Amino acid sequence: MTGRRAQVSAFLLAVLVVLAAGCARIPTSGPVGKSSEGSAGNLNAPVFLPAAPQAGASPETIIDYFYRAGSGYEDDYAVARQYLTQASSVSWKPDQRALVYRDARVVATDTENVYNYELDVAYTVDADGITTQSPEGTVEKIPVTVTQVDGEWRISAIPDGTAIAEETFKVIYGAYPIYFYDPTFTYAVPDVRWFIRNKTVKAMTSALLAGPAPYLRGAVASAFPSGIKLARESVPVVSGAAQVDLTAKELMETSPEDRLRMQMQLTLTFRSQPDVVNVELRANQDLVRVEDNGSVLPPVQDKNTPTRQIAVSGNELVRYENNRVSPLPDMQPVSALNPRLPAESPVSQTAAFLNESRTTLYSINPGQPARALTTRSTLSRPSFSLNDWVWTAGPGGNGATEVVAFRPTGVAEGAAVPSVTLAPSWLAGRSVKEFRVSREGVRALVISEQNGRTRVQVAGIIRAGDGTPRELTQPVTLATDSNPDQGAWVNDTTVVVMKGAAAANVTPELLSLTSGQPQQLAPWPGLVALSAGNGAEEIYGQSAEGIFQRLGNGWSTQIKGPIDPSFPG
Repeated sequence: MTGRRAQVSAFLLAVLVVLAAGCARIPTSGPVGKSSEGSAGNLNAPVFLPAAPQAGASPETIIDYFYRAGSGYEDDYAVARQYLTQASSVSWKPDQRALVYRDARVVATDTENVYNYELDVAYTVDADGITTQSPEGTVEKIPVTVTQVDGEWRISAIPDGTAIAEETFKVIYGAYPIYFYDPTFTYAVPDVRWFIRNKTVKAMTSALLAGPAPYLRGAVASAFPSGIKLARESVPVVSGAAQVDLTAKELMETSPEDRLRMQMQLTLTFRSQPDVVNVELRANQDLVRVEDNGSVLPPVQDKNTPTRQIAVSGNELVRYENNRVSPLPDMQPVSALNPRLPAESPVSQTAAFLNESRTTLYSINPGQPARALTTRSTLSRPSFSLNDWVWTAGPGGNGATEVVAFRPTGVAEGAAVPSVTLAPSWLAGRSVKEFRVSREGVRALVISEQNGRTRVQVAGIIRAGDGTPRELTQPVTLATDSNPDQGAWVNDTTVVVMKGAAAANVTPELLSLTSGQPQQLAPWPGLVALSAGNGAEEIYGQSAEGIFQRLGNGWSTQIKGPIDPSFPG
């Protein structure tokens, strides 16, 4: 396999040279020649020109080069189809999925003319661009049958889909958010998908109509009704207008408000496409007028958090803003409770905190004393959602991990606080180190531990019609090079995580839904707490020396005194 790796490395070097020169067509055999431009809006999208079958090639070579030719997606994978028999060429559907591999080899089986293409799979990308990561050592065997046609080996049976080397995948594919709504249609929620770079507009539209990724199903809403489809298998962009031609019956049965929301949803989704200026809805090619009477507001994208932070100073809850500390307005003293790890609602003055041993969750409203919400053997830091539910996680009465949410805002002193207890099956046997609700309120960052190893995941929050939490979806897992035990949202697609250590250098990481690779930040000694505001420049760390803010590729001293800072949410 050493030779194969060397070929891939040399090939990628040629790719980078071509891209740096602004070329868009990349041969996979022979010298790099002059390129022609790609489609509008994707002038730098690479186009691979794979090698055609060579006379006298062995079955192993035919299979290997067939999959290499899967990088040549132009003309409906015309070159790759040359490796197939006529019948297989007609039936093979390359867009059904892509297996992205770290390594690959062709292995003979005990059955004559049947081979396995064995892959160490890094990712699986389905037809709607949903990507699932696989740990190293995940092996998948693709069965391939060959036969001779006019004396040359050709593939007569092959599963649908392609297999692409990881390095090639990073060049051909890009991460693109498609957008859904929160259940109130107030906020835009990104659902990141991976598509071939110059086939994105149609792929984005199809994925949007197919609905959200599994981890968002039930947590988000779409303006598009169930069953609506593209009326034709293309989404042309004409003079900057993306012409989205939908099945007439389903489109015309929607309300004017829903059609406007559809247009807004598509407009947000196409923001990454520079050749798309506006969106036209069509019903079987007839233009449909979309009216805006002002009753439907555009959704808020990348919801910001307030710029203040809540912290603990002098054993009391304080506000930390503009490098100054001030008391929380109208709050009674809590020093007798030894507050730690506070959180503040982004929409009200309600706050919450743990005691020093992290066994009791308290909430506090202006003018009222703090009240205990739950006591457990250990609890994660509280986190508020936009509708004032405060979340934490810890072992239940039987020791199993539970996620609990309370709504203390507006509850009179001494009255019962509404609460919900959830026990997701995917947290069985795991201890939750961090649970942070996203800014728009429909997703949660969950860091959990089992046998000394942590996992960073994002789950959807499914709610009842009145906003009461009902369940957490099966999560998506983010790749990390470390073993983090805390984290926070940075924006709507990125979180910052780290493993705190008072006596060692700590290197926080940015993990993004739009990238499979973590981005390491500058290390800093003794970081034990982490907070994040609006964007990667508003990341704060705390050590025994004080609070520091990320500044470029380093950290800038802010203030000494307050501890456990946290932005609202």
